[in-house]
Amino acid sequence: MTLSLNDKKTIVGEVSSIAQDSIAAVTAEYRGLTVSQMNKMRRTARERGVYLRVVRNTLTRLAIRNTRFECLHDTLTGPLVVAFSKDSPSAPARMIKEFCKEFEALKVRALAVDGQLYDAKQLDAVATLPNKEEALATLLSVMQAPISKFVRTLAATPQKLVWTLVAVREQKEQQ
Repeated sequence: MTLSLNDKKTIVGEVSSIAQDSIAAVTAEYRGLTVSQMNKMRRTARERGVYLRVVRNTLTRLAIRNTRFECLHDTLTGPLVVAFSKDSPSAPARMIKEFCKEFEALKVRALAVDGQLYDAKQLDAVATLPNKEEALATLLSVMQAPISKFVRTLAATPQKLVWTLVAVREQKEQQ
């Protein structure tokens, strides 16, 4: 399908604005996937807040120019799908990792998180990064631990005093 110049400009503008606001991106070769498999990926991406798009590599190169994803420039060869995430650095990596297990034809080419390029071998490391809610929960539990230990320590002293008084009373009652 031939695109007009205006269509190309629209696509570049859309992908560029998404890339400006995103913190992570994954590129994967989709050669061999069926239309229904691609539609399933698109549906899942929408549900998870991941922008997923098949874009010509030349248009993608233009769109990521002067963004933190310019590091992907040399990896853009072959039929690629590009996934961007604004919220979680691991969201596109998790989604693509799941689909790589389900669809053997899908091959990760590269990923980038906040301007740092990673190769396909590091997909698992990026996919296991906690999302915002998980990171906040971990931080909260780490911050809460010293406070709860301090409260237990403060409560232990009066508790030991009470146990000592009970022991003294029982000893006097036995005499």
